[in-house]
Amino acid sequence: MRELFDALNFRFASGLEEPAETIDQPDALRAMAQRRSIRRFRAEPLSMELLQMLSAVALSSPSKSDLQQRDIVIVRDKAKHQKLAEMVGQEWIPSAPELLIFCGNNKRQRQIHAWRDKPFENDHLDAFFNAAVDAGIAMQAFVTAAESIGLGCCPISGIRNNCELVSELLELPDHVFPVVGLGLGWPSLDGHMSVRLPLEATVHVDRFDDTNIATLIEAYDDRRYAIHHPTAQRQEARFGRAEKYTWSEDKARQYATPERTDFGAFVKSKGFQLI
Repeated sequence: MRELFDALNFRFASGLEEPAETIDQPDALRAMAQRRSIRRFRAEPLSMELLQMLSAVALSSPSKSDLQQRDIVIVRDKAKHQKLAEMVGQEWIPSAPELLIFCGNNKRQRQIHAWRDKPFENDHLDAFFNAAVDAGIAMQAFVTAAESIGLGCCPISGIRNNCELVSELLELPDHVFPVVGLGLGWPSLDGHMSVRLPLEATVHVDRFDDTNIATLIEAYDDRRYAIHHPTAQRQEARFGRAEKYTWSEDKARQYATPERTDFGAFVKSKGFQLI
C-alpha cells in the first residue's frame, strides 16, 4: 500500500491518505498509479496468441448497453505499419513491434436492425458518441491488461490526423471509424512518470467548481517544470522561445493551430448524422 500512495502522492502532490477500508490486493492499483507511456521497445514481436488474449481481456470491459460497438485492428503488415507511422509523423512508432487501431463500430448495430426488420431510430450524434466511447474504454482496458504482464504501451491519437487515409488503408466500411492507435512491445527503456494536475482541479464533489483553477495550474506548471521539462518547444518561429516552457504554455501552443478540422466531415462521410 505504501508504494501505491507514494506513487499517487508524487503524481498529484495530493497528500492522499490510506482509506479505512481494507484493500487486500493493491498490486493492480499500484501498477496503474505508477504507469508511464513507453516509446522505446525491444525488437521482438509478440505472438498472435498473446495479442488475441489481450484483445479478449480488453473487450471484456464495459460497453454501453452491451452494444459492443468497438473493434480492434491488429496491424501486422509491416508495410501498413510503416504507412500509418508516416501518417502520424512520430519517430518512435516504426520501432514499436506491434500496432493496434481501436475503432468505433456502429455498422454492426445497423446490420442487426436490418436482419431483425426493425427501424434504426437513433441516427443522431449519440450513435457516433457511444461507439467512440466504447472504443476508448477498450483501449484503456487493453493498456491495463498489457502493462500488467510487463508490456509497454503508448496511445496514438495522431491517427485521427488522417482518418480518411487510415480508413482506406484498413478498409473500414461506413459507420466504422478509427478512434485511437496503440503502439506496444517489451520495453527497452523506462519512460518517466508524468505528474498530473492536482485533484483539487479535476475531482469535484456535488458540484463543478473551478474557482481557483488559475492558481492551481500555475502551481502545477511550476512543479512539473521543476521535475521534467522538454528542451523542444512548439512553434518557436511563431511564438518565440519561452524562458520557462511550462505545461500550460505547451498546451496553449498545441491548440493555437487548427488540428483535424476535417474530422467532422470524415465522420459524416462514414454515414453518421452529427445532430
